[in-house]
Amino acid sequence: MLKAISSGFAYYRFRNCGLSLIPSRKPTFNTNSLLLRASQVRSQKGRFRISSTHSKSNPQGAVQSTGNIRKINFCQLCGGPTKHEIPDGEEKVRAICTHCGKITYENPKMVVGCLIEHDKKILMCRRKIHPSYGLWTLPAGYMEIGESAAEGAIRETWEEANAEVEVQSPFAQLDIPLIGQTYMIFLAKLKNLHFSPGPESSECQLFELDDIPFDSLAFSSMLVTLKLYIEDIKVGRPKFHYGIINKRPGTSPSEIHAYTLDFHMQS
Repeated sequence: MLKAISSGFAYYRFRNCGLSLIPSRKPTFNTNSLLLRASQVRSQKGRFRISSTHSKSNPQGAVQSTGNIRKINFCQLCGGPTKHEIPDGEEKVRAICTHCGKITYENPKMVVGCLIEHDKKILMCRRKIHPSYGLWTLPAGYMEIGESAAEGAIRETWEEANAEVEVQSPFAQLDIPLIGQTYMIFLAKLKNLHFSPGPESSECQLFELDDIPFDSLAFSSMLVTLKLYIEDIKVGRPKFHYGIINKRPGTSPSEIHAYTLDFHMQS
């Protein structure tokens, strides 16, 4: 999940209105090549509409800010001890170095991945690492410095499934405030049928929609993504989804049903 691109890994190239990953000896980045077609992100007169699928516990779709605050005892810059108080002009308690005065800000992590369609099937990976060892997921992982979200999703797909894919369009952005993560999932197509488990996977498989292992999924984000996708397939049109996954405090990653999907919008 947390890997830099190693030497001799891959480079990215824009082709046929999609972003492709192609093996190469020298990895380079071409961030200017990310030109996803605007027509692939469908909207209703350019506006989002709020879905009627708000949870009963939060019927108004209210945004909850319940993320955990981690106590930072030492400065990330000089190593000095910190104090925890609200800096001048701010509203939240921060870790402030008592030596150099540096304020440490904690920001959410971006997780990027691909929902890969092929012949009405979805490519999934069985995890060979913790957390959620042995459970199924879409190929996804933390975005790296120096890459776009789509590039990161393509890289993670290569690392976890040895699959070359072409991004078609963004599909879902799912925020999880409790754990400080934002998921960005892209619809993608296989460039060929060559895929195999990467170092973090024990198995890769194409699943018919009726055979997706919903009882063995790794994370709530994957459960929500797949459910939204299947709902779109039923109505015959993919949409772009935004939602907030509010995890029940105190639950573990394996308790994937302990959530509500709030403030769900779709275009």
